[in-house]
Amino acid sequence: MSELPTADEVALWQKRLAGQANNRAWTLAEQLSRSAAEDDEMLQAAHAAMYFWAIVGDESQQAHAAQLLGHVYGLLNQPEAALRHLSRSEPLFFAESAETWERALAHVVAANVAAAKADLVAYQVHFDRATEEMTQIASDDERGIVHAALQAVPAPPRR
Repeated sequence: MSELPTADEVALWQKRLAGQANNRAWTLAEQLSRSAAEDDEMLQAAHAAMYFWAIVGDESQQAHAAQLLGHVYGLLNQPEAALRHLSRSEPLFFAESAETWERALAHVVAANVAAAKADLVAYQVHFDRATEEMTQIASDDERGIVHAALQAVPAPPRR
C-alpha cells in the first residue's frame, strides 16, 4: 500500500497547479482572438489559479490571481465580475511600494475593465498610465508581459 503524500508534497503540487493554471490563463488572455472554447478555458484556468493560490499563495500571489480574474472577466465583457476581482488587487498594485511592472499591469487591467464598462474616461486614464509606466520598466521580460497584456485590451465601445 502506498503512503499518503506529506503536507509539503501536496503544497508543492498545489503551487505547480496554480502556476500552470495562471500561465495558461495569461497565454489565452494575450491572444488577440479566441474561440468560445478558449474563452471558457481561460476563465476556468483563471479560477483554478485563484483557487490554488488561495490555498498556498502569499498576499502577492493571491492579488495577482485576483487581478488575472479581473482581466479575464473584462475580456469576456463581464464588467461587474471584473471590477469585483480587480478591486481585490488594486490596493497592492496601485501602491507606491509596488514594482513598476506590477503597477503598469494593474493599469492595463483597469483599462480593460473600464473598456468592458464602456467608461471612456477611465479607460483612457488607465491606458495612458499603463503606457507611461511601461516605459519605466527596466526588465525586457517584465516590459514584455505588460505589453502583451496591453495589446489584448480592446478599445471601449463608443456610447
